[in-house]
Amino acid sequence: MNEARVEKVLKNLGEMGLNQVIVSDPLSIFWLTGYYTEPYERFFALHLASGRAPVLFCNRLFPDAHASCENVVVFSDTDDPVPLVTAVTRHDAPLGVDKDLAARWLVPLMSAGAASSFVLGSRAVDDARSVKDAREQDLMRAASATNDRAMAWLVEQVVPGVTEASIAERLLAEYRSLGAEGHSFSPIVSFGANAADPHHSPDGTVLRPGDPVLFDVGCKQGSYCSDMTRTFFTAEPTEHQRRVYETVRAANEAAEALVRPGVTFAEIDRAARSIIEDAGWGEYFTHRLGHQIGLVDHEPGDVSSVHDEPVRPGQIFSIEPGIYLPGDVGVRIEDLVIVTDDGCEVLNSFPKELTVLSV
Repeated sequence: MNEARVEKVLKNLGEMGLNQVIVSDPLSIFWLTGYYTEPYERFFALHLASGRAPVLFCNRLFPDAHASCENVVVFSDTDDPVPLVTAVTRHDAPLGVDKDLAARWLVPLMSAGAASSFVLGSRAVDDARSVKDAREQDLMRAASATNDRAMAWLVEQVVPGVTEASIAERLLAEYRSLGAEGHSFSPIVSFGANAADPHHSPDGTVLRPGDPVLFDVGCKQGSYCSDMTRTFFTAEPTEHQRRVYETVRAANEAAEALVRPGVTFAEIDRAARSIIEDAGWGEYFTHRLGHQIGLVDHEPGDVSSVHDEPVRPGQIFSIEPGIYLPGDVGVRIEDLVIVTDDGCEVLNSFPKELTVLSV
């Protein structure tokens, strides 16, 4: 059990007017205890309460958890976990519940009177997970360094006759050869006008001479995620394509230059978005500027115009402006940054200068 992390969650709970919470997200449980299992449809939860020891609820099918939590309630497939949880919770106090707690467990807990009321309590955990400690930051650096090497490999795969799908399918083996466990999300490989679809799924599209090429990829290494996007050209770009690219690059770099403690997520989004709007392509930047990242690729807390909280040292998030002109061209450039005491550290070292690949 990581007592420092538990204390952060309990502190956040207190600021929310709560003194207990049920955590059911397996990765949040892993972050708090060091114990990980994939429960699938089975009940799996951690009860945290001020003044009480944590209690972990585990099916007998799962690996033994006593090394990670002193108090483990073990049950079988034929047991109803609701009475077991109800025996631990404070019935006269509100209970914070995880946003991932399935209704098939939440509704019975409510009917059983497990608490005086039920409140969405995920923010207490999400906020604590948002600020990465020194070890987590090192793991994120390592994952991003691997992703940089994978991007260099991807560039080498851009050859005549190759398809988007064939590159995407071979990337997993490359990640594993570099020491990663696997993808942090399904890779995006886009040729030509497909790059104008921000979440294009790689298909049988064959590379044609002169196509732009967009790679949005990430790996998971040491349980932590990386994420990066680069856009390339396979022929000298037109003046129009060059303007689109350089506008996106300027937006990326302006946002990164602004990141420091006290600046709000909304201000960072505005720094990038205003550059694209001033160039006349505002309506074609169709998503938020970025997302937080850690144990999963998209963690709670985005970089958007409606997120007015100031950034804090140790937070890690993406900066990924894009311009998507349907039937024409799409460009996105994405880095991950760690907020430092006086600015930010960009985790990706792969170049962002406009690059024409020899194909």
